[in-house]
Amino acid sequence: MLTWPEKILFTLAVLATAWVAYRETQRLIRIITSGRGKPDWSVARRRLLTAALEWITLRRVFRFRLGVSLLHAFVAWAFGVYLLVNLGDVLEAYIPGFTFLGHGLIGNLYRLVADILSVLALIGMASLLIRRFVLKSPVLQIREDVLVHPKARQGIPRDSLIVGLFILGHVGARFLGESFQIAKEGPDPWQPLASTVARLWVGWSPTALTVAEHIAFWLALGLILLFIPYFPRSKHIHLIFAFFNFLLKPEKQTLVELEPLDFEDESIEQFGASTFRDLKWTQLMDPFACIMCMRCQEVCPAYNTGKVLSPAAIEVNKRYNLNEVNGGDEPLDRPLLGTVLDEHALWSCTACGACVEICPLGNEPMLDIMDIRRAQVLMEDNYPRQWQNAYRGMESAANPWGVPASERMKWAEGLNVPTVDDNPDFDVLWWVGCAPSTDARAQKTARALVKILEAAGVNYAVLGEREMCTGDSARRSGNEYLFYELANANVETLNEVKAKKIITTCPHCLHTLKNEYPAFGGHYEVIHHTQFIEDLIQQGRLQVKPEALGQVTYHDPCYLGRFNHEYEAPRFVVAQVGGDLVEMARSGAKSFCCGAGGAQIWKEEEGTARINLTRFQEAQATGADTLAVACPFCMIMLNDAAKELKSDMAVKDVAELVAENLKS
Repeated sequence: MLTWPEKILFTLAVLATAWVAYRETQRLIRIITSGRGKPDWSVARRRLLTAALEWITLRRVFRFRLGVSLLHAFVAWAFGVYLLVNLGDVLEAYIPGFTFLGHGLIGNLYRLVADILSVLALIGMASLLIRRFVLKSPVLQIREDVLVHPKARQGIPRDSLIVGLFILGHVGARFLGESFQIAKEGPDPWQPLASTVARLWVGWSPTALTVAEHIAFWLALGLILLFIPYFPRSKHIHLIFAFFNFLLKPEKQTLVELEPLDFEDESIEQFGASTFRDLKWTQLMDPFACIMCMRCQEVCPAYNTGKVLSPAAIEVNKRYNLNEVNGGDEPLDRPLLGTVLDEHALWSCTACGACVEICPLGNEPMLDIMDIRRAQVLMEDNYPRQWQNAYRGMESAANPWGVPASERMKWAEGLNVPTVDDNPDFDVLWWVGCAPSTDARAQKTARALVKILEAAGVNYAVLGEREMCTGDSARRSGNEYLFYELANANVETLNEVKAKKIITTCPHCLHTLKNEYPAFGGHYEVIHHTQFIEDLIQQGRLQVKPEALGQVTYHDPCYLGRFNHEYEAPRFVVAQVGGDLVEMARSGAKSFCCGAGGAQIWKEEEGTARINLTRFQEAQATGADTLAVACPFCMIMLNDAAKELKSDMAVKDVAELVAENLKS
């Protein structure tokens, strides 16, 4: 189709664009490889097929905002097909009489798919631009009080507009080019949409149609050549890095994995992340995979209650800073605190994992927060002073409340609770946890579980005064050294008593014992008390009254649900005791945090609203009589909310509901 002068000009343009693309690719590789660690390419080989399926199907995108996700999918799928379309168009332009993929079934199907996807992409992109620039969807904005790179406030909408207009121009010009060709050569039943548009050009001379076809080619392909140099610095680069995120990110056992720090290695001078260079290579790849869809921000409990933390802003700020890496490396040495997020944002994270769970591309802004916290606590001795009491309590009494070990078993007074010294041949070790041992309200859960274990004839024991805090709050607040000491001490004790199967009423203890203690030599079967109760009921060892409790709504704890994927056991148990379950608007993997995690329970909450009150009001909106919980921290936070709101709704642990409805 192209004339020889056009072919020469296009070839020169391709070479120039390829050179710029190569330079930009080298820059991105240099940035990402400056981070700690290296990709494990053996993982990539095993994961190639699943990564490709994730990338092509956009499965994770459809978990949230279904309508918008479909519009985005039209554009993304068209982009994938257009990689082939553009290749075919160039070959047809250079080779006279050549038809890409021929006129057989494969070629015809290719043209049909390209025809349909072209129109869907135009509809999708136009709709998304209207959503952003006409309707000005608030979910796409970052509040003014949140720290955002100076260039990003204007840069994000400008980038979105450039990318959107490029897609409309590229796909639209190519689609029109096909219609011009059809008008010249006759209708094509395999391109019904372009054939319909071709009717508009009836009466045009062959010369006019040929000129129009050439103009459409240069608009479509020329826009690509102009866009490629801009592409690596635009949000559109996520289309490439999304695939590499799926392909190369290390395999993990749980939602967010915090690597243990080696305090015995005297050669290590930096703990945690102070600058961009201290981040892992995966954390430097995340901002380039980020689509800036703001889904993480939309589900963040801190952001949604007026705190200045936005997980999206973290990735945006990383991207804009790293895009300033050109010849020199200065941006890589910039401090993360004050650049990626400010102090108030750093300390307001509840470590609930919602931002990581919702991200369709597998980004981990929570991991950045945890690493920056570590550096601030361990290297700078900088942390909210309100945490001092909890730290002192864990250091001196092995629990955040500071209750002496001699009082660890006071909750069990009047009950026959065996310790490992009383019953060394136990089948199950019950890790009671700090809250059920020390907090008056949480103690009722512990006493209820005693009643259940006795009714089922379970051979169990507790550690008693030898039990210490698992260190969850210490670790997620950044005090990794305190966690390190507690973890080593606990593992030594658990291995000494030969614990094999452990039950716990606290999801934070569950997560730490099950998923984090293996790094310290502690390998145990750890299950939550709701899972254990479910097993007892199903085995017939526990008889309950299936009497109506009225309407019950259940709050999913973050560390039982999102982090350990247990959603059904608590609901099964509630149903067995006659609860008519009514789900909250946000439940399951999308559950809203109670506000206690990430050591927030030990400090005053900032922002325009309180997380526990927000969550409790969601429970009230169901009209249920009872709010069932399965975590002592959730119990404390939501019970406080009930008192403050003067609500008649009862807040009870699942174990309490069972204990109250045991058959005698």
